Amino acid sequence: MCRLFALTSRDPVSPMRAIDALNVMKEGHDGSGVGLFLSGLGGPWEELKEYPILSGIFTDAGLARMSEYMTKNGFQSKYSATFKPDVEPPVGTPKRGTYASIAFRIPDEWKGMSREQVDRNLVQMRLDLRAMGEADGDIMVFSFWPDTIMIKEVGDPLAIAGYLKLDREELYARHILAQGRQNTNYAINLYACHPFFIEGISTMTNGENTAFVPIREYLMSRGVTGYQGYQSDSEVFTHIAHYATKRLGLDISSYKHVITPMNDDEMRDHPDREFLSDLKRACRKLIIDGPNCVIGCLPDGSMFMAQDRKKFRPGVVGGNPELGIYGFSSEICGLNAAIPERDRTKDFQPMHLDTAIVGPDCREVLQCSQKDPLRQQL
Repeated sequence: MCRLFALTSRDPVSPMRAIDALNVMKEGHDGSGVGLFLSGLGGPWEELKEYPILSGIFTDAGLARMSEYMTKNGFQSKYSATFKPDVEPPVGTPKRGTYASIAFRIPDEWKGMSREQVDRNLVQMRLDLRAMGEADGDIMVFSFWPDTIMIKEVGDPLAIAGYLKLDREELYARHILAQGRQNTNYAINLYACHPFFIEGISTMTNGENTAFVPIREYLMSRGVTGYQGYQSDSEVFTHIAHYATKRLGLDISSYKHVITPMNDDEMRDHPDREFLSDLKRACRKLIIDGPNCVIGCLPDGSMFMAQDRKKFRPGVVGGNPELGIYGFSSEICGLNAAIPERDRTKDFQPMHLDTAIVGPDCREVLQCSQKDPLRQQL
């Protein structure tokens, strides 16, 4: 099984705070890998919010090929945070090249494009670079987006954190998703490691998506750049969140109306019954069949947690509004380790109709039920 931990904070914090929480929950994950999503970056990235950051792992030859590709497309490096370990990796971790996060200045000809076109182009460039590295493994790219860094590796999360020195100030962030398991159902592949990412949206999942094939086929038929790859059955949760918010214009509190719609009896007295009934029919191929606990982060820094209908995976949200920090955890022990100074009576464990949301101001846990009237997307 996986274990998940996420932090959202008004001030940048070290990703080690999330890694330590994963370590407390170690009995619940197999220590086979770690994935990190970081946004709301602090330190040297504060002045670079508009510059897309390329995150990945590169051999020396891969760095050269990536640099040539970026230059050919008119991109100039603005700032880079690279790390090449000078010690042997932990047992079970492959020895790779350089772990890099590089901010690029976009070409002048892009400045007249619409936001939607720029976004599609950034996704396509990430896919191009990923394809370039698939044959030799010299280029692995996990994200190419402003104010975003992603790190993935095979091995025990705490051991990897020490190996990659994840406590570096250049990795401090306001929004952190951390998952403690590699994909061990199939061949080891870093692209199968949670969290997953597309256009500012990242999610990670604890569970098994038994409806993966029809969901994947439906998403791939939408003609959306980036709906491809799918080395993990959990990646579709990220793309459904993207589809629901960016294509359908729904608020994230309505995400569950797509993945776990209410039955007719539950919907009977709902003030938005007609719309929800139409949405259920239109998106029926996106309905999941858990068990799943999904934690995600949106482009504005809002963080959410949602469960499948069966509620077979644990999940809890809690924090301290005075300190401006909240945690989303697979287990209460992880939350206790990361945020001990909180009112534990206000912790919230979402049930099968609930979505828990914490906005970027980190002031409260918004508890949304599918029984509530629909919220307008802000």
